[in-house]
Amino acid sequence: MDLKQDFHRILMLPWLAHGHVSPFLELAKKLTSSRNSNFQVYLCSTPVNLTPIREILADNNNHLGSIQCIDIHLPTNSELPPEYQTTKNLPPHLMPVLKTAFDEAKGCFLRILRKLKPHLVVYDFLQPFAPSVAQEERIPSVLFLNCAASTNAFLVHCTEHPDLDYPIPELNFSKNTRWEIVKFMYDVSNGVTNKERYLECIEKSSSFVLVKTLNEIEQKHIDYFSKLVEKEVIPVGPLVQEPKDKSSDLAFMEWLSKRDFSSVVFVSFGSEYFLSKEEIEEIAYGLEISMVSFIWVVRFHGRENVSSSSSAILHEILPEGFQERVAERGMVVEDWAPQAKILSHPSIGGFVSHCGWSSTLESIAFGVPIIAMPMQLDQPLNARLVVESGVGIEVQRENGKFRKEEIARVIKEVVVQEEGKDVRKKVQELSSKIKEKGDQEIDHVVKRLLQLVIKE
Repeated sequence: MDLKQDFHRILMLPWLAHGHVSPFLELAKKLTSSRNSNFQVYLCSTPVNLTPIREILADNNNHLGSIQCIDIHLPTNSELPPEYQTTKNLPPHLMPVLKTAFDEAKGCFLRILRKLKPHLVVYDFLQPFAPSVAQEERIPSVLFLNCAASTNAFLVHCTEHPDLDYPIPELNFSKNTRWEIVKFMYDVSNGVTNKERYLECIEKSSSFVLVKTLNEIEQKHIDYFSKLVEKEVIPVGPLVQEPKDKSSDLAFMEWLSKRDFSSVVFVSFGSEYFLSKEEIEEIAYGLEISMVSFIWVVRFHGRENVSSSSSAILHEILPEGFQERVAERGMVVEDWAPQAKILSHPSIGGFVSHCGWSSTLESIAFGVPIIAMPMQLDQPLNARLVVESGVGIEVQRENGKFRKEEIARVIKEVVVQEEGKDVRKKVQELSSKIKEKGDQEIDHVVKRLLQLVIKE
């Protein structure tokens, strides 16, 4: 563990999910690369979460040494072996066990804090022990939120004012839908609700909160969130991972290179949602009747314990004869594909997405319009924001279910038809603005963090 005495040391503690660890890593890269700072970042998480991060850093000489990984060890628990000390592939009934174990790692975090002696702690939304321990050690701390400002404002509003409509009409769902979105806040682990964890994390942040978002699509939501929590809300930008050349990506790139400009849709529903067999069939038929070329990433719950080959599993789960019928224009892969690399390819003309926030920002940054198919948690909110911002179209459900005809209709409208030209134009305009701005948001973040560190 290298302590650089001439640097401002930042200890980062994300929530134990890849979708949270990854944005923290991207923020760390931006901070340590800034010409206006001399930050040394220590990214702290469980070993299972840090294994792929260590591989990424080993391949990236630009950040070698300026970002270091620090293992936090959760208490030994027969229900929570090391491979389950992450949300990826975690059986749902073990989520409260994971949160409790993370709470119980407070002592380990304190020891790390005292050894590293950081000048600042940057933490996530479900671990109020982190700012509490930092405060006890007289170290300033800042909350970094990976969800959209609209999602955060919506959650605070609906939990604090459940009977009042959300004041921004585009996100004003019915009461039943609002409850479906916010019920996550009332899940209990270790005797504490997510609402209590979340609000305490906001309260204990310094005079400001960092949010992964853009003023261009969320200014009014940023302002309302700031009003609700009585703190400045500072956007850090999209934090999109730069695509890297890897040998494992060649098959995708070669396949895409044979397709026309903006003619292919990329289909993926993130790392933590598993489609039902019925959903898989509707999506498959929707892709087939759309007649649009596609790359589709299919994930299976518990696949890590299955010895069957990928092709055998896909053949079993997909409609009979589907792969043969679409062989000339469709690529179906199991579990993983280089998303950033694919979205940045000129042949991609649309993204069939669950509207996870990182995927949403990534698609906008690369100028790819979105076919929105939200599944859970904050995704319905993000899908509404996609439509509100004019960068995508949502696939409407029928009696709560997606139908192949509607999936095909929206894909064709977004990628091919004249009706989708405004969406295609809008997302390209936003992408250009993001490129023109460069690191303006990060420069402001660096300035505010330095003020906090130097003040302390």
